[in-house]
Amino acid sequence: MRIVLIGAGNLATHFGKALCDAHHEVVQVYSRTIGHAQLLADLLHVSYTDSIDQLVRDVDCYVFAVKDQVLPTLIKEVSCLHADSSALFVHTAGSIPIDVFPEEMKSYGVLYPMQTFSKLRDVVFAHIPVFVEGNNAETLSRLEQLAKSISHHVYRLSSADRRYLHLSAVWACNFVNHCYDVASKVLEPIGVPFDVMLPLIDETARKVHELSPKDAQTGPAVRYDEHVMNAQLQLMKDNPKLQEIYRLLSQSIHERFRHNV
Repeated sequence: MRIVLIGAGNLATHFGKALCDAHHEVVQVYSRTIGHAQLLADLLHVSYTDSIDQLVRDVDCYVFAVKDQVLPTLIKEVSCLHADSSALFVHTAGSIPIDVFPEEMKSYGVLYPMQTFSKLRDVVFAHIPVFVEGNNAETLSRLEQLAKSISHHVYRLSSADRRYLHLSAVWACNFVNHCYDVASKVLEPIGVPFDVMLPLIDETARKVHELSPKDAQTGPAVRYDEHVMNAQLQLMKDNPKLQEIYRLLSQSIHERFRHNV
């Protein structure tokens, strides 16, 4: 496929590299910030622009890999100029439904790679689960072909169900990473580096490859050890918000196990 990438952030960077590795022809990168567009374009050896009016027209697919809050506006701007195009228009957002695209567009859909991306961290795109949705059977088939060219794990999923997938990802990734940040802040006053937590983090992640998350759960909240929990709450006495988060998480964990205690 000949593809225009709309966006130049973390996802666009990894997606663009994966498309090139799969022998698709990325012909252009667009970003509202010309410097960002140029950085990714130079990496992919393609042209770049910061003007919607200058988007290449003779392509098979436009991929929107941008922040959720700007996606509707960008889609509207691009669709106004390309309303008669037979190209495939695709967004990559987990939380935005397919109907963000105007109904009058001929071929549009969603290709959502469920992974956390950072420009400086390489990923093996073939291992990433990719979820697709199209506005009709032909579009869905084209999207599946595109997705299968870069990933070994491709699934069909509606916008309604993708909401729950994205919510699950927030719990499993974003909230967990915030807990790492909290743990790091807890260690700072005693001069212990966060690196000491990495073996624990790694083993916890490895366990859920073999056990269910519930079966892998350990800690004082499982048995509701109030002595330990109260002592730890006291260590957070200067941060009531963190105390409340600790209480709520502990209660939530214990409720999963109270019938087994």
